This record gives sequence, structure tokens and C-alpha cells, in this order.
Amino acid sequence: MAGTSDIEKASGVLRAGGLVALPTETVYGLGANAEDPAAVSRIFQVKGRPPSHPLIVHIGGAEQLDDWVQEVPATARLLAEHFWPGPLTLVLRRGRRVPLEATGGLETVAVRVPDHPVALALLSAFGGGVTAPSANRFGSVSPTTADDVRSELGDAVGFVLDGGPCEVGVESTIVDVTGEIPTILRPGGVTREDLEAVLGCPLAVPASSHIRVPGQHPSHYAPRARVVLVEPEKVVAEAEQAQELGHRVGVFLPAAFCGAEVKAHAVVQVPGSMAAYARGLYGFLRELDQRGCDLIVASLPAEEGLGLAIANRLRRAAGPRATEV
Repeated sequence: MAGTSDIEKASGVLRAGGLVALPTETVYGLGANAEDPAAVSRIFQVKGRPPSHPLIVHIGGAEQLDDWVQEVPATARLLAEHFWPGPLTLVLRRGRRVPLEATGGLETVAVRVPDHPVALALLSAFGGGVTAPSANRFGSVSPTTADDVRSELGDAVGFVLDGGPCEVGVESTIVDVTGEIPTILRPGGVTREDLEAVLGCPLAVPASSHIRVPGQHPSHYAPRARVVLVEPEKVVAEAEQAQELGHRVGVFLPAAFCGAEVKAHAVVQVPGSMAAYARGLYGFLRELDQRGCDLIVASLPAEEGLGLAIANRLRRAAGPRATEV
């Protein structure tokens, strides 16, 4: 676990315009000084990320929100009060401190307060905002350990802060609060049900939005293996058929089929708990890649609670031409 000296080193790297990989409760982020356009641009270069895809600005506390945005509506303050620090990102009007390089050229900015002691210690020591998308190549599986970051980005990162495995395991929920009615632009670690309970109204999850946000590229969170989505009762048959056709098949075996025999190259037993599933999702995908699978057969969980975020990630991993059979 990163200590005080590590925090100081990482803070120095940020001040010098370098990149730092930092742990959050969701995934590991690739961080840069949010007010340094050159450092922010370096994130896009290292990740191979299109510059039109906005980044999230991480800040140390809700009391700093006014420093980064033009105005804070009552809805935004209410959500920040209930869910910060935590896996919730709010989209607001960009303040002057935020360069357009960080917003993909948009006049809106995504902001959150991470719920991880190492990330908060770094933000406190640095004294500013940190832009931090996931610390991986663009479109690939997000990292949930420091070793994931090192294996994928290597020396491209100035310093890697090790905060242990991420507790949530999927990225933050992104909510647009620029209009009269809040909208979920990306499902994530805060559930729609929890948001609706606080706001007292239903929230939409549109398939697309005029506001671009992280993680909504048609193909994202993807392993090297192709991902095929099927109905839960068809997982075993689909996997075995693909294996017979010569594929090296990895299977996400639903909890309801615990202990079932599957003729496949590798089998991952999906946890019954959605929190455990979310925490392990990216690790499962990486494991099947590492075991040499070229095809992954999975089913979508019920799209409620964290299941909505898991289903979103699996659909993105499968890509725009995915079919659910």
C-alpha cells in the first residue's frame, strides 16, 4: 500500500507535468494535472484515446466543486452530499480552470470525489484537480490492480501508486445535471435505484446523448477475446458448440448453474452477489485473456442495481455488432 513518501513523489510528478496511476474505489486512473493542457494531452497520447473523448476531473471534496464549474444546481449539491466521496460523477458547466483539452472540446465537465484513501491523500498533497480516465489502453479492459496498470502501460506512467485491489470494480455512474431533469449517461458504481431514492423521481438511461462521456464508445472495456452474449440458459450449450468448432472458449457461468460441467477451455463461476460480480468483472476478463481464450461466452445479469452497470460493460465489451442469442 502506498505510503506518505509515495504520495509526495506522485504529487511531485503531477506538478512537473507527468502522469501518475492512482487507485480509486472504482478502477485505477491515469492522472494528470487537470489545469495543465500539455499534461492532459499526454494522457490521450499514452492511452491512444481520441481527443474528443472527455475526461473526469477528480477533486478532493464537495466543497471544491464551485472552483471547477460555472454553477452548482441544487440537484448537484444534493447528489454530492449523499454520494461523495464515492463512485458518482456529475456533469456540469465547465469553469475557467478546466481546459478544453480535458473536456473533449465541450463546455461541460465531468467531476467526482473518489472514495479511496490513497487517491484522497494524493489530491490533498497535490492541492488541485486531477484528470484521470482508466489507466489502460483505450477501449481495453479497465485495471483494478496496480499490476494491471504496470503490465499494460509500463514505463509510460511516471509513477504508480499501489492502493490494493479496487473495491467497486466498475467505473463511476455519470449523471448529467445541466438540465432540469437529471439523466444517467453511464451506469456505474452508484445504482439508479439509490439515485432515484435521493431525488424522488425516476431517472432515464438513454442509449445515446449529445453530451459525450467516458466509456460510451461502441466498443469499450474489451478483452482480446471476442465476447458473445447469450441467454443464461444457453451459456453452456453455446460454449460447448463453439469449443467443438475449434475455439478456445472461456465461459462466464451464471450463479444459477454453479457446479455444472462445461466442456470449455476455461470457466469462470460468476458470483451470485452483484457487488462481488462488479468487483471481479474486469479481473475475470483479464484472466480469460491470459489463459489464451479467443472467445468468451457470457449472459447479461438482471438490469437492476449493479447489474445495470455490469450489463452495460458486457455489451460494450461485446462491441457494436454484438448479438444476444
